Amino acid sequence: QVQLVESGGGLVHAGESLRLSCVVSNAIARFRTMGWYRQVPGKQRELVAQITSGGGTNYINSVKGRFTISRDNSKITVYLQMNSLQPEDTAVYYCNAVGAGSFSWGQGTQVTVSS
Repeated sequence: QVQLVESGGGLVHAGESLRLSCVVSNAIARFRTMGWYRQVPGKQRELVAQITSGGGTNYINSVKGRFTISRDNSKITVYLQMNSLQPEDTAVYYCNAVGAGSFSWGQGTQVTVSS
């Protein structure tokens, strides 16, 4: 069973930065496209950034130029550098494999951005 442990969230002011980390317990993740998702109460979880096993990245429009996803396959860890945070980025952030065969969800990490 694959476990995902997210960390790095917190309370920041608009314009500040955070770096999220996601440690994966199984090396199989090295071969998967991994993504960062976020969810706010009452809304569906959305995929905000993804990175292929080869390092190719994709972002939703609202975070392009502000968020950067990366991975360290030697540590089986995925990162999300979030700059110029805005109140609308407030959510619980999760990581997971993208597409079919995703892993069980971790507990997520709360990001709260005050205006």
